[in-house]
Amino acid sequence: MGVASHLGIRVRDYDRRIRTFIPHYEAILDAAATTVATLSRPAPVLLDLGIGSGALAARCRAALPSAQVIGIDADESMLALAHKRLGRHATTLTGDFQSTPFPRCDVITASFALHHIAARRQKARLYARCFAALKPSGVLVNADCCLSSDQALQKLGRDNWHAHLRRAYPAAQATAFLRAWAKEDTYFTLDAEVELMRSAGFSVDVVWRRDAFAVVAGFKG
Repeated sequence: MGVASHLGIRVRDYDRRIRTFIPHYEAILDAAATTVATLSRPAPVLLDLGIGSGALAARCRAALPSAQVIGIDADESMLALAHKRLGRHATTLTGDFQSTPFPRCDVITASFALHHIAARRQKARLYARCFAALKPSGVLVNADCCLSSDQALQKLGRDNWHAHLRRAYPAAQATAFLRAWAKEDTYFTLDAEVELMRSAGFSVDVVWRRDAFAVVAGFKG
């Protein structure tokens, strides 16, 4: 299923509608790009998993203007948006990032993509592949929904997400969105994400967090 079908929107509306779906969207991308900018090396190769429309990759290129982007996505219509946005600065690969071979790279990014991985062992395998693909001192940055381990805080995060959706949609539709996404996506706790990344060999830092969303960075020594 393409991302537009998954969200129930038209591809050309993606960049506008995603902001109505994801709270703090701009702040999340900014935090991810700021983290990428800490990498100090000439002409880095940035691998974006589930590149989508290229929004995060474009932010990262603004932070690292010499970066060359390689984007993986199974949705060719979204890859077309990424090509339009990034032009000659990006190479795209059509495929599932869980099975597509990773090139050697300096940075790996993902935004609202890794929640499509349903099982803990599959995510552990992906993080291990990321660690192997990264050059020494490389960095992995994942921006996604990361639940609190505390049930009360989980509920607060969901309530705040629902409130964000209600700014653009009726309450019943906002509820329907969250129920549909919960059936199709898998949200790990933040503690679980950190543990899985550490088990793969990364030093881990939570560089941004608010409500049910976080930006987590893994550093390869």
